[in-house]
Amino acid sequence: MNVHPMHPFLARAASAAAGVAAAVPADHPPTAPTPCADFDTRALVNHWVLYTSHGLEHRALRTELPPELSARDFTADAEWRPAYAAQLERAVAAWSDPAVWEGDVDLGGSPVPAVGIARMLILELLLHGWDVARAVGVEIPVDEELAAVVLEIVAENAELYRQYEGFAEPVALPEGASVWDRALAASGRDPHWKA
Repeated sequence: MNVHPMHPFLARAASAAAGVAAAVPADHPPTAPTPCADFDTRALVNHWVLYTSHGLEHRALRTELPPELSARDFTADAEWRPAYAAQLERAVAAWSDPAVWEGDVDLGGSPVPAVGIARMLILELLLHGWDVARAVGVEIPVDEELAAVVLEIVAENAELYRQYEGFAEPVALPEGASVWDRALAASGRDPHWKA
């Protein structure tokens, strides 16, 4: 079966996110700060796990997220890391059918093209993946090609995201900054942020 051209990027983003999750130390303080000022580490991980794995699958299936998932503290389960990786695999598999990329996905009464949803979820996987990685002191593996896709999606959506406070104002960078740093900065993230 031929997959949609964006599917390999989605799969690579999911793999990078699973790698970050696997590297989160078991003893990392759940209330430690993150680059997302509104989220401590536990809140950020819970948001990231919910929307990038369960949400990713439910968007493909055109089904609502069950309320019990939205209320769950995933970090309370010692096995949340492999559970997240397994759920990511299911979600990526759900998007492997080219038909899933056709038509719209209902976002609370607003139809959004499925391709646009998948592209936004690549951002969630990698930008929040970077947030988690930076909060716990690990790296997220994003190659130049994937970074270029992220930069393109950020540029497409930045104005809208800023209206809804999803992105902060862009961060100034020196000449010669990497594509990945430029993507982070365009989304309002300081690539040099440290806890």
